Amino acid sequence: MLDFDIYSPEIPTPCYIVDEGLLEDNLRVLKSVSERTGCRILLAQKCFSMYSVYPLIAEYLDGTTASSLHEARLGYEEMGKPFAKETHIFSPAYREDEFDEILGCCEHIVFNSPSQFRRFGGRAKAAGASVGIRVNPCVRTQEHDIYDPCAPFSRLGTPIGGFDEGIFAELDGLHFHTLCEQNSDALEITVNAVEEQFGKYLGRMKWLNFGGGHHITRKDYDIDRLVRIINRVRDKYGVAVYLEPGEAVALNAGFLITEVLERGYNGMELAITDASAACHMPDVLEMPYRPEIIGAGKAGEKPYTYRLGGATCLAGDIIGDYSFDKPLEVGERLAFCDMAIYSMVKNNTFNGVKLPSILLRKKDGELVTVRSFGYEDFKSRL
Repeated sequence: MLDFDIYSPEIPTPCYIVDEGLLEDNLRVLKSVSERTGCRILLAQKCFSMYSVYPLIAEYLDGTTASSLHEARLGYEEMGKPFAKETHIFSPAYREDEFDEILGCCEHIVFNSPSQFRRFGGRAKAAGASVGIRVNPCVRTQEHDIYDPCAPFSRLGTPIGGFDEGIFAELDGLHFHTLCEQNSDALEITVNAVEEQFGKYLGRMKWLNFGGGHHITRKDYDIDRLVRIINRVRDKYGVAVYLEPGEAVALNAGFLITEVLERGYNGMELAITDASAACHMPDVLEMPYRPEIIGAGKAGEKPYTYRLGGATCLAGDIIGDYSFDKPLEVGERLAFCDMAIYSMVKNNTFNGVKLPSILLRKKDGELVTVRSFGYEDFKSRL
C-alpha cells in the first residue's frame, strides 16, 4: 500500500515517484552481501540512472558500471569522482573516437572479444586500467531470448572456443553476465559452467565479475546460497568478486502515477491513461510483462475489468487487463508498481507524448521534484 496521497497537488501525471526509504532498504540488503563476502557491488546504470540519488547509493555500493561512454561519464562524474567510487565499463564494441574519453573515466574496462582486446587493450593497460574479457559459458538458465546472453548465436561474450591460450596471461579478470531477474540457483549453474570451461585460468586472474541479473532484493531470493558461491570462488581462486545488479538496487522502490483520460467499449471495457506502455514503460511490450496496479486485480478477479492503454496512435500501446472494485472514472488516478527500473532509462517521446516528471519521496515524506519535462525536451531530440 502507498502511504502518500496520489491525488496530492504536488504530484502531476504522469510521473515517476522513487521512494528513498524503499531504495535504502534494498541498498542495506546489498551491503549485507558485501559484508558477508568481501565482494564489491556496482550499480548497473543501464537499469537505473537517477543520479540525484547517487550520493545515497554511494553510502552502500562500490561504484557504477556502464555500457557506453555516456553512462561511464555519468557514473564517473556523479559517483566515481565525488565519492571516490569505481567506474567500470563493458561494451560489445568500442568506438575509436570515444575510447580515449572512456580511458579518462573508467578504471576497469571489459572487452567483448579477443579482437577487441587486441585493438584497445594495450592502450587501456598503458593508461592504468584493469582489463578483462567477457566470456560466454553458453549455458542457458532462462527462456527469454531477448534477455539471454547465452541464447544461440549471441553476440555477447566469447565462448571458450574463441580464445587462444596465450591471451589469458594478458588479462586481469574475466566477466560473465548470463542472468535476468533470476535467483542464485541459476547463478550456481552458470558459475559451475564457467569453472568447467575456464577454471584453469581463474587462478591467474585478479578478479571475476559475476555480471548482473541477480534479483537479490526480491523476497524469495536465496541470499545464503549467493554468499556460499561468492566465498567458495573467492577462496578457491584468490580473486576479488564483483556483482553488477541493476534491478536489485531499485526493485519495488518506484511508482508510475497516471490519470484516466477516457473510457470506451469495444467488446470489453477500455480505459485510456496518460501513461503509455510504448513511451513510459517499454518493457511491458518488450519483455513482455504486466505491471501491478495498487488496488487492482487480474482480469475477472474483481467486478469491473478494463483494458488499459496509452494515448498514442500505436494500436499495440496496451498496458494490460485489470479489474477493479468499482467502475473507473475519468480523472481517477492509478499507481503502477516497480517503475523505478528500466523506465526512466528507456522512455521516449513517440507521438510527442510528454515524458513523466521524476519525483523523489524523501524518508521524511517530503516530495521533491527532480525533473519535469515539456515541449523543448521533445523538440531538442529532433
